[in-house]
Amino acid sequence: MIKKNPYFVLLIATAVIGLTMLVEFVFRKPYSFHGTVINPPLPVTDFSLQTANEEVFRLSEQKGKIVLLFFGYTSCPDVCPVTLATFKQVNDNLGEDAQKVRFVMITADPDRDTPDKVAEYAARFNPEFIGLSGDMTALASIWKELGVFVEKQESDSAAGYLVSHTASVYVLNQSGSLFMTFPYGTTATEIADDIRQILKDSK
Repeated sequence: MIKKNPYFVLLIATAVIGLTMLVEFVFRKPYSFHGTVINPPLPVTDFSLQTANEEVFRLSEQKGKIVLLFFGYTSCPDVCPVTLATFKQVNDNLGEDAQKVRFVMITADPDRDTPDKVAEYAARFNPEFIGLSGDMTALASIWKELGVFVEKQESDSAAGYLVSHTASVYVLNQSGSLFMTFPYGTTATEIADDIRQILKDSK
């Protein structure tokens, strides 16, 4: 009976493992984001807006967190509640990683949306969600920088006028730069998967 050299067996096993890892590395497809990646990320000017109880939210104080940001209004009949419901699903999907994300709604209707009103509206979906408002000058500056479209439209609805606005979700990375946008209708699972990948890439 031929005895096998243990060192030879170990060498073969090591070679097989190494070859398997090499094949996996070569043929593994890179992650494909569901959102539209901004490359390179665009720095976003620091801003301060008010939330409930006259508290101030400063973008610069969110460094180290991913910020999911969208623009809407509390009288919105469709897009805004759907987006916040999607945020809730994303938050639940992320589990413990949700602590590394800020979910933020900025009003597109400051004439009717006080800071307290927007904050209360966002909190209906999750107490940790942040609703923000401010004066038109501050808001218009943010809208312009991020390319957000906002326009009042007369309506016969009980809510009064409607506001046509950009429905995309903006993703700011841990450095506070615009990294990605999600079009309206992107699923919670797709958003959560992309957030996990951003977190993974930042390690």
